[in-house]
Amino acid sequence: MKPRVLVVDDDPHVGELLSLYAARDGFTVETVPDGAAALEAVRRQPPDLVILDLNLPNMDGLDVCRQLRSGSDRWLPIIMLTARDEEADRVVGLELGADDYVTKPFSPREVVARIKAVLRRAGAPPADDGTGVFIPAVGLEIRPQGRRVWVGGQEVALAPREYDLLLCLARNPGRVFTRDALLDQVWGYDFFGDPRTVDVHIRRLRRKLPEPAASCIETVWGVGYRFEVPAS
Repeated sequence: MKPRVLVVDDDPHVGELLSLYAARDGFTVETVPDGAAALEAVRRQPPDLVILDLNLPNMDGLDVCRQLRSGSDRWLPIIMLTARDEEADRVVGLELGADDYVTKPFSPREVVARIKAVLRRAGAPPADDGTGVFIPAVGLEIRPQGRRVWVGGQEVALAPREYDLLLCLARNPGRVFTRDALLDQVWGYDFFGDPRTVDVHIRRLRRKLPEPAASCIETVWGVGYRFEVPAS
């Protein structure tokens, strides 16, 4: 079955262009013009990936992303389309759980390449080799089967890249990872986006994880991040 891509953009030219190029690479593309139609399309038949313009009528792309990430479709890969002057919105979108972004004007070949890369990462998370993590000192348990996380006996809901990032760090306590190393380990070598994506996901992880687990993710200034287990 061909992978299905949902393009959400009120510019019909964008949908036509992406449909043409994606079809050449074996994708089926559905296009919708606004956020309400996007949520209905996902409810009716969830796609394999969503390409989401941030500047939509009535309900903007950030609201659509927020709703998708708060419901049963929170695992759905999302690539945002943004204008070059929307850096703040890109950061917010990444914080809400978008997997990647493309700035307008864009090359349709680049967008198709990003679709393939995001779907590869979604289908085979590079940080997950089946080994779980249990750290009694902070009550953290990570179970790769089902990709689930508990802290202090309470389950914590994480988006896909948040889970992969936590698993990578927690499996290597004390090791310092640069941003580039985390991009390679978690996002994959073919990630096209901004290295600051790592910082955004680290902030989200710290907000979602209760203490003391959140404090285990330490910033190594000028270098990157590490997972440090407190001494008992």
